[in-house]
Amino acid sequence: MPVKAKTKSEVPSEPVKTSAPRAGRRAATLKRLAKATNVTFTLEPAVRRHIEGQAKAAGMDLTHFMQKLVETHILSTVPADDPLAMRLQAKRDVIDLIVARARAMDAAGQFDEHFILNVVTEAAKDPGFVQRYQMATTGEGLPDRVAQRARVSLNQQMGRLAKSAVRAKSKRNDSGKIMRAQTSDGLIATYTLLTKPG
Repeated sequence: MPVKAKTKSEVPSEPVKTSAPRAGRRAATLKRLAKATNVTFTLEPAVRRHIEGQAKAAGMDLTHFMQKLVETHILSTVPADDPLAMRLQAKRDVIDLIVARARAMDAAGQFDEHFILNVVTEAAKDPGFVQRYQMATTGEGLPDRVAQRARVSLNQQMGRLAKSAVRAKSKRNDSGKIMRAQTSDGLIATYTLLTKPG
């Protein structure tokens, strides 16, 4: 059964203050920048079921779980001071902090439709988090274009994992489209609005 490792565009938007053509161009640009290298391979059904079970137990979707498996292999086979290893470890730290912050805020009754933005904003108040975020998205000598793709990819991942950490769903409008919002400050520019089932 083929498994495709693919990054979905999680370009947030809410009442957008920019013109429609400009907003459309921005969304297209972010989608293009977020596009990751896709790898497709086949797993035996029993292997896939086993991995899916492990992913679910870890509170992750299959793609993120398998990505983490590959990154774990890299971290265990390259020197700790290797720029790639340092970036991957920083990315892991950022994701772990976002998930922990999301769960703590949800437990404190701080869930609302702007939860993703609120979680990232709270996390960004910690200088250590910001330092790890910068390392994860720039690292040593990463070209600007590559760094921009890394930021978009990490931002999408932070949003997805904050959402799944608290078992929230994407909020949809009357026509069934996912509702997104934009912000001009902070680490993220766009985010998905969330809701929780009854």
